[in-house]
Amino acid sequence: MSRKKTQTAWAMYDWANSVYSLVITSTIFPVYFNSVTTSEAWGDRVRFFGIEIINTVLYSYSISFSFLVIAIISPLLSGMADSSGKKLLYMKIFAYLGSVSCVGLFFFEGDNLEYGIICAMLASIGYAGSIVFYNAFLPEIATDDEVDVLSAKGFSLGYIGSVVLLVLNLFMIEMPGFFGLSDGGQAARWSFLITGIWWAGFSQIPFRYLPDNPHGKKVKNRLLLKGYDEISKVYKVVRSSTAMTRFLAAFLFYSMGVQTVMYLAASFGDKELGLPGDKLIITILIIQIVAIFGSYLFAYLSKSLGNRISLVIMIMIWVMICVSAYFVQSEYEFYSLAFVVGLVMGGIQSQSRSTYSKMIPVETTDNASFFSFFDVTEKVAIVLGTFTYGFIEHLTGNMRYSALFLGIFFLLGLIFLISLKLPQPQRTESHLRHDQG
Repeated sequence: MSRKKTQTAWAMYDWANSVYSLVITSTIFPVYFNSVTTSEAWGDRVRFFGIEIINTVLYSYSISFSFLVIAIISPLLSGMADSSGKKLLYMKIFAYLGSVSCVGLFFFEGDNLEYGIICAMLASIGYAGSIVFYNAFLPEIATDDEVDVLSAKGFSLGYIGSVVLLVLNLFMIEMPGFFGLSDGGQAARWSFLITGIWWAGFSQIPFRYLPDNPHGKKVKNRLLLKGYDEISKVYKVVRSSTAMTRFLAAFLFYSMGVQTVMYLAASFGDKELGLPGDKLIITILIIQIVAIFGSYLFAYLSKSLGNRISLVIMIMIWVMICVSAYFVQSEYEFYSLAFVVGLVMGGIQSQSRSTYSKMIPVETTDNASFFSFFDVTEKVAIVLGTFTYGFIEHLTGNMRYSALFLGIFFLLGLIFLISLKLPQPQRTESHLRHDQG
């Protein structure tokens, strides 16, 4: 099989799982969740296991908790995967956990709040966990000259696939009778079911073609302890690398802003601007479509100016986005802001992944362990970002202050990034042939 075919199969996992990110976390589920958990008697307050809390704050905290779980367990799991050579197996386990949990959301109708939150958290854990092992394949199937464009290809396929499914779901919600459904709420629940089936179905492409245990490692006894040993070994390498530690520090802070915007933009439009569900979904569609072009734009900008300069430009744009969100008032201002978010969202995600990939030592076979530090950093960023966002809303009663505060995270990330010196490209085609041989 040609390397290009393997790379395309790898990128198809973005196509498979990005529908979760768009449909469940960014658009239909947040709007549906707000709708079924708001009542005349209680307003936007709900009781969760006997505790009274604002529904959007509960949703923010549930996201934080799910990613905290992944941040805790993924280093150990990645160490076990590296020591046994079973990255693909672990990727499958988390992908199926996430897709089945999406299917489970079909049965969430609002009165079973605890069930809905648990399913949402398990879906989030499945998504985040599978990404750890998915990303770890990148340095095994692409040279340093290829990773920027390949990473962008993965994200762009994800945006395209998720837009295709979201458009279908939007038609279902707007015209439920045409599909034999009673109302938009039932259509929303069907969209959760279809998302889970899409995720599991299209995952079969990368599951079939990605290399399984390319380094020929044997499953060892005492795998749990071996996992600890593996991650400890990699931690020493990461800690001794100034470039890696500075990049991860920068990535932590600006990801706190990026990921929070991605997860809670729909809630902001719903609560602060009073936009109806269909217009919120149109906003997210704008972001997704523009992000396709943004991914490739900054991939090619990285080739000419370098990854660091490309990331610096994007972070400066993100700071302006946070300030603008505080002042946005009209529907069309929100659409304009969504356009700019889309432009830098795809670019900063794909270029962060490819930049870190280039830092991994070329002689290592512990790619999952190395990428676990990247992914744990992102998950901790989501925990801190979404928690801070919800906490500030809890204190002030206003999401605008939460959005403005995110700008501080981007500025801190910019400080670390400016002082970063990236290593020269080291992974060539001959290294890949050696690894896969």
